[in-house]
Amino acid sequence: MGKHKQDTGDFDEDPQQDKHYQRSLYELQVELVKLQRQLIADGSRVLVILEGRDTAGKDGTIKRLTEHMSPRETRVHAPSKPSSTEETQWYFQRFVPYLPAASEFVVFNRSWYNRAGVERVMGFASKDQVDTFLQMVVPFEAMLVRDGLHLRKYYLDISRAEQKRRLEQRREDPLKQWKISPIDEAAQKHWKDYSKARDVMLHKTSHAAASWHVVHADSKKAARLELIRDLLNSFSYRGKSKSLATPDEKVVFTFTDAMRALVAA
Repeated sequence: MGKHKQDTGDFDEDPQQDKHYQRSLYELQVELVKLQRQLIADGSRVLVILEGRDTAGKDGTIKRLTEHMSPRETRVHAPSKPSSTEETQWYFQRFVPYLPAASEFVVFNRSWYNRAGVERVMGFASKDQVDTFLQMVVPFEAMLVRDGLHLRKYYLDISRAEQKRRLEQRREDPLKQWKISPIDEAAQKHWKDYSKARDVMLHKTSHAAASWHVVHADSKKAARLELIRDLLNSFSYRGKSKSLATPDEKVVFTFTDAMRALVAA
């Protein structure tokens, strides 16, 4: 087999670009360590939600985000298929045990927004269940934020052609076989359905207490850097580098009221 491009994170690479990426990533990860020291000292609770299309790069982003953070205060939760018991519970109940305690930094690799995305598109939830979720999620998140939880939400988006390329790579890479699922196989077939579900979700669930930040992720490396940069800029902490740049708005941007008019209600 040839060289695996997914290890680099982009389709076209050169040594100089990679050197710049590694240097930038290191500097941002140093800032993450500073941030976490402040969060631990303050007893803060942080929840970062990562959603996005299949193959958008959530796993790789989470790896770079957390790899140098304290393992004692850092957790990643990837929700699995609900059990028969969980299916009878209040929908949000299964997620509550994984919310952060004092000084904890938690990342959800997908989240309660499964109901507005894959469950809606693949028919795992009824229309009434989806509508109920969309009505309840904003008050639920607002309650968490009022209680002191720091909530950040990111949606990683990619083009249809890039998703197709990554799905083909996944099938060829023996180290990525565990990622292959019937849901992934349906991603291209249901592209328009996922686009509609995404638009409705962003429109109805981006709110003042927890707005959505959309990340253009055709370039995995750019997406990782700008997401981390955006996250760092959303906090104040001791020792924050004065040279920390603002995120590139061509890569990551807040879903604003102006954009609501462009998506289906």
